[in-house]
Amino acid sequence: MKILISVDIEGVAGVYHPEQVRAGNAEYENARRLMAAEASAAVAGAFDGGATEVYVNDSHGGFRNMPPDLLDERAQVIQGKPRYLSMVSGVELGVDGVCFVGYHSRAQGRGILAHTINSFAFARIELNGRELGEAGLYGALAGAYGVPVLMASGDDVFIDENRPLFPHTRFVQTKRATGMNSGISLSPTQSCAAIRDGVRDAMALGAKARPFIIEGPVQVRLQTQTPAQADLFCQWPTLERTGGDELHFTAPDTEAAVRMINCLSAMSSLLR
Repeated sequence: MKILISVDIEGVAGVYHPEQVRAGNAEYENARRLMAAEASAAVAGAFDGGATEVYVNDSHGGFRNMPPDLLDERAQVIQGKPRYLSMVSGVELGVDGVCFVGYHSRAQGRGILAHTINSFAFARIELNGRELGEAGLYGALAGAYGVPVLMASGDDVFIDENRPLFPHTRFVQTKRATGMNSGISLSPTQSCAAIRDGVRDAMALGAKARPFIIEGPVQVRLQTQTPAQADLFCQWPTLERTGGDELHFTAPDTEAAVRMINCLSAMSSLLR
């Protein structure tokens, strides 16, 4: 059984502040090690549950956060960008399930460090009328490849948002949000133990999991953080401006929708 583990950083135990998730400062150096520890715990849980092959996808920022020498040596590590499938690169390798570790709530949510893909660019993303965060978007992209989400970890707001999308997923709460940059967290040791157990248990229940699938064509509605971003994005001829900070486009399927959103995210750097 092959398992993909997609690892973000904002939902990791002990992480609360933007300085912890941005390269170039001491707090980030510590947080990236906490991230690697939770990833390794997930790898161990997957092998405990009978996995024969495990891929770890570094899914935060520049996609090269976790020092490979700190990861469980049994895992194969996917790092660097750009890559077409982004946070779920590896689903095309014939994996049987994906686990989301260290994930967070969507933009405008009340979770710790809440955002969707790019906090500078996007205030809201909807696919076929359903507002989604990163777990929903990339869970649907995994679903397009027939891969279910087996396990997911993060704060309580993240879990509450995503449980309706993934009713058979094993959720692990690493912390409780009390604000955008505050919360109550498990210790790193406790969090890693809970993640390892959660992945192992999810493997045992994997037969019940079903892929989250959004049928095409996909109607994508975006609310940008400012009208300037909508100005920029609508330079793309297939995008339609629907308001000062809103735009719309139609994609043939989920993969095309997510890839376009990531292209717009990259474009937004022109305004920084």
